[in-house]
This record gives sequence, C-alpha cells and structure tokens, in this order.
Amino acid sequence: MSTILITGGTGMIGSVLTRLLIDKGYRVIILSRASGEASGRKTTSYVASGALQTFHWDPGTGAIDPEAVRQADYIVHLAGAGVADRRWSAKRKKTIVESRTQSSALLVKALKEIPNKVQALVSSSAIGWYGPDPSIPNTSPFEETASSADDFLGETCRLWEESIAPVRALGKRLAIIRTGIVLSNQGGALAEFKKPVRLGVAAILGSGRQMVSWIHVEDLCRIYIQAIEQREWSGIYNGVAPKPVDNRTLTLELARRLKGRYFVPVYVPSFLLKWLVGEMSIEVLKSVTVSAKKTRQAGFQFIYPSIENALDNLTGR
Repeated sequence: MSTILITGGTGMIGSVLTRLLIDKGYRVIILSRASGEASGRKTTSYVASGALQTFHWDPGTGAIDPEAVRQADYIVHLAGAGVADRRWSAKRKKTIVESRTQSSALLVKALKEIPNKVQALVSSSAIGWYGPDPSIPNTSPFEETASSADDFLGETCRLWEESIAPVRALGKRLAIIRTGIVLSNQGGALAEFKKPVRLGVAAILGSGRQMVSWIHVEDLCRIYIQAIEQREWSGIYNGVAPKPVDNRTLTLELARRLKGRYFVPVYVPSFLLKWLVGEMSIEVLKSVTVSAKKTRQAGFQFIYPSIENALDNLTGR
C-alpha cells in the first residue's frame, strides 16, 4: 500500500487518521518537531511493525527531513496552532496564521526541491472561511463557492488556502477540506461542552439559536481518506455533517446522554462569554450553517449524519 505523510499527525484529528490509515494497510509517516512525540501502546506496536515512522521538521526554521518527502505517495496537511487553545492576543493571532502559512510554504518548497513521487496533497482548512449566517435559520447554507469572510478567521483561512495552492503548479492534485466543529473524545469542542455538564449544568451559549456545523472525527478522517483514494476529489470540500444543529440542541442532547434528567439548563449571556474569552467569543456566538452537499455528491457516505447518532457513539450509548 501507499505511504501517507501527515503533518499535525499527533493531534486530535491526526491521531485518529493515522489509526484508520494503518488499519487499512497504509504506511504512515508523521512529521514532528520533536522525536518520540507519538506515544501509546497501539502507536508503539505500529512503530514496531514498520507501519508508522516519525521524521523531523520545523516550519519556523524551514527544516524538513528530505527522506520523509522522498518516501511519500500522498500528503495530508493538518498542521496549525489550535485556534481555541487560548485568548486571541495579537501575538497569538500571528502564531495561528503563521503556523499554517509557514508549514504550507515549507511543504511547497520541499516538493519543488526534493525529488518525490507525491501524487496528491489533502490540506485542512476551516469553516471559519465563511461569515455569519445572514439570518437564523439560514435557508441557503454556505457552499464552497462563497467568498471568504473579512474577519480574523476568514482572512486566516484565505491565507491558509492560498499558501498551499502552489502545489497545483507542481502537477500535484490538491483537495482542501474546510472543517467544521470536530466532535471527538480526544479533546476539542466536545471536551469543553462536557465540563459544565459533568457538574449538572447544560451551559447554553448566548441565545442558543446559533447554528453549529459539526462533524464526528471519524467521518472527517474518512473524508480525508476518500480524498486520498479517489482522483476525482480536487478543489474545496466542506468537512461538515449534513445536519447542523443549534447550540441549544447540541448542549441539551449531550446533557441528556451524560446526566439523564439530572441537569439544569443555564443560558450563558453573551457579555459573560466576551469577558471570559475575549474576541474569540465572536466565533463562539456566531451562527454558521454550512452545506455538505458537494461532499455527498462526491460519493461520501456519513456514518454519523445526525447529532443524535454522533453523540450516542461518543458517549457510549
């Protein structure tokens, strides 16, 4: 089977994608700033079997092990600093943008200068590309042809996608996945939603009417695999489930699964969110309804199309 090179391979999405790829018989190479970063019993067995290998790179200094590029048949580009990891200071915003654009530029440079057999590159982007819904409900969900928003995340996504686009001129097929809110038990948004619920509080943010375009982590990883395996996948695709939900519905559905009837719904006012997380509250409170139509038309079949079956799986029901 082919060798897949993954940037950001030890993160929430990358670790699941690595497992799914190896289980399908692929060999995986992870690019990491630190050696020995991948850990865990299953990961150790993958390394011992030769199915998983780690090579060094550092987008900040422009360093990359050429052997990783030489061995790769496909590249999945997930690298980028976490958008919601901390408050958006000017320094943090710079890190968010540069972690994406510098890593993309390094891949482009490597593919230009290092002899390679890479057939295609699948890159992450985000639904931060889109602005807020013009109305709630939005009867015309955002599709891939929509222009980027003029806010921080819209500009970040535009620069991100532009930074990886030059691989097309190198004769490489490029697919870009604009990822929604990823639901996973390994961290991310779901972990934050769970925190107050464990204390018996279903924390509904703002009005709770804002739409959340989400996706189960395994469906997202299966989208990446399909984009690798099917040559028809080229251009932009939304990595979201076909049934977005409002924040109130998501919160209450999660609370019911974790606490039964023993929880209290509490609306967290917008001003408090602004005080707690600063400018990031704009995104937390933003309603964005994103279409999965193109992804489905490309032949992708969701295992978890609704929030109910996604949460059933993630809460062990």
